[in-house]
Amino acid sequence: MAKRDFYEVLGVDKGASADEIKKAYRQKAKEFHPDRNADNPDAEAQFKEANEAYEILKDAEKKAAYDRFGHAAFEGGMGGGGPRGGHPGQGDFSSAFSDVFDDLFGDFMGGRGGGGRQRAARGADLRYNLRVTLEEAYSGLQKTINVPTAVQCDACDGSGAEGGAEPTTCPTCSGMGKVRAQQGFFTVERTCPTCGGLGQIIKNPCKACGGQGRVEKDRALSVNIPAGVETGTRIRLAGEGEAGMRGGPAGDLYIFIEVSKHPLFEREGGNLFCRVPVSMTSAALGGDIEVPTIDGGRSRVKIPAGSQSGRQMRLRSKGMPALRGSGSGDMFIELAVETPVNLTSRQKEILREFEDLSEENNPESSSFFKSVKNFWDSMKG
Repeated sequence: MAKRDFYEVLGVDKGASADEIKKAYRQKAKEFHPDRNADNPDAEAQFKEANEAYEILKDAEKKAAYDRFGHAAFEGGMGGGGPRGGHPGQGDFSSAFSDVFDDLFGDFMGGRGGGGRQRAARGADLRYNLRVTLEEAYSGLQKTINVPTAVQCDACDGSGAEGGAEPTTCPTCSGMGKVRAQQGFFTVERTCPTCGGLGQIIKNPCKACGGQGRVEKDRALSVNIPAGVETGTRIRLAGEGEAGMRGGPAGDLYIFIEVSKHPLFEREGGNLFCRVPVSMTSAALGGDIEVPTIDGGRSRVKIPAGSQSGRQMRLRSKGMPALRGSGSGDMFIELAVETPVNLTSRQKEILREFEDLSEENNPESSSFFKSVKNFWDSMKG
């Protein structure tokens, strides 16, 4: 039976790229794998055929020879034989399929192509929650914090070996950090159980750190909190997290800011809001009031005559500074007209007299009750 064209076997064009060829082979390998086709007697032959095609087309030199001479390039001494001097693809399914296996699972196994041992483990990132006042968020500050973390062991200089001795090559994996096992058509690669993927072992562990290369310790760090931070702001300190195992790189420290509530000001982004109670007479007659600002100063605000509760007045650039960039937000004064309480008899008398004279001074009330009367009249109709 004539051998099919390798491009036809994989279902790709002659000009297909290496990635397209690999993708096509991966699909064929999944489709025709014997373990998934127990009821298909032709599956194994088709799997071998796809494996043979990929073994040639994945190699640039073999592919060039095949493109020029076809199958004859690998028969009767025409330009080199297949793998191990025999016909390509016969007797060794793991060679080509291992490329796809590495592509699918290489990152999960800790590396690609079975190459090399893992690097020393990087230390974990740490999180520190820091609470600051609104005044501190406004001005910024330098703050010292104590962070419990793992630091490099001084006794072994982070190597994990007693006296700082160098680790030795793992005898199980010969320093590769991985071991392989043949399972049917697959060559399965896994992390070496002896060295944990590091490729090295310590014969005489450091007594101070137990071979970890790091010890638990509180560290004092000086942190610069920039002006304008708000709740949720994250500050990253590179390399200030946990020390890595056996000399591995340190992780990072992330500081999450929480700004405490303020008794006078409420914050919305860069703006501040201050609710100021004013007397009924001040709201009616107008006048000046002094209000506090977040920088500790004072600002004089003019209240227009006839002001109602909820009226806002803006003080430009009296809010919070921008965390990134220039400028500041605004401060808004919100009036809360206060109704007097605990009135004396004379005060009540004066207010009743005022009420009798103020029929035309409450336009909103007059308009409302006029609408109410019209509503009731319409309901009667």
